Amino acid sequence: MSITVAVMAQGSMGAGVGKRLNERGATVRTLLSGRSEASAGRAKAAGMHAVGDERELLAGADYFLSILPPDQAEGLASRLAPALQSLPVKPVYVDCNAVSPQTAQRIAAIVEPTGAAFADGGIIGGPPRDGYSPAIYASGPQAARTAAIKDYGIDWRLIDGPVGAASGLKMSYAGITKGTTAIAAAMLLGAARFGCAEALIAELESSQPEMLGRMKKSIPGMYDKAYRWVGEMQEISDFLDANAPSAEMYRGIAGLYRYLAAAEAEDAKADANAIKALDRVLGR
Repeated sequence: MSITVAVMAQGSMGAGVGKRLNERGATVRTLLSGRSEASAGRAKAAGMHAVGDERELLAGADYFLSILPPDQAEGLASRLAPALQSLPVKPVYVDCNAVSPQTAQRIAAIVEPTGAAFADGGIIGGPPRDGYSPAIYASGPQAARTAAIKDYGIDWRLIDGPVGAASGLKMSYAGITKGTTAIAAAMLLGAARFGCAEALIAELESSQPEMLGRMKKSIPGMYDKAYRWVGEMQEISDFLDANAPSAEMYRGIAGLYRYLAAAEAEDAKADANAIKALDRVLGR
């Protein structure tokens, strides 16, 4: 028997997951109120069925997947809580956002009083495409109830851990991958400002070719995503709040991505020449 999955929202990841589920036989719903025309277009292309309100979105669904920018995750849970409360049979609410374990626990505290089961989720990788699925991890006491999703073309993985384990995994992974991209970008920009970027690239090519290869792959594609990574770096800072120097480091990285996003939009002129030099040596 097919499952019914409600998905919010319709960004590249949400629409990509919705499309994959739809292609594999699931019924996929979404809610477009307040969303852009671009979101509506992605939802339609993904085969997601638009519904009229929150109750219609959730009624009869087996699962609800929250896939949003991290700063919207708690607000969506609060928005949906009254509809969840009113339903006699409720979907399993899976928060798949790039949030800290602390934020995941706060979202659980909003959802669970409605009587809905809650699972913590974390997505590692890009949107589904032909022959590929991101890994989506789920944890918490109710996570086993989500196992059927793996039968619909999603690389769905269960973690034997509490609410917060899947989010902690996401934070740790993104902190390494996006953190090292930020460090590399900062150092290359510094080198470009002082006229030694090409020499630095040559030295890396000689002594650290694997590292240089990762930089050439990660930095050029980072600029158009940098604005979305700001909130994620802030969540990583919260994740590390017990270690003040580490938390402060990721607050700084959030600021760097905010700066780079503005530079890409040509709002920050100070580094224009350095960014052009960096682009040249990276082949962007």
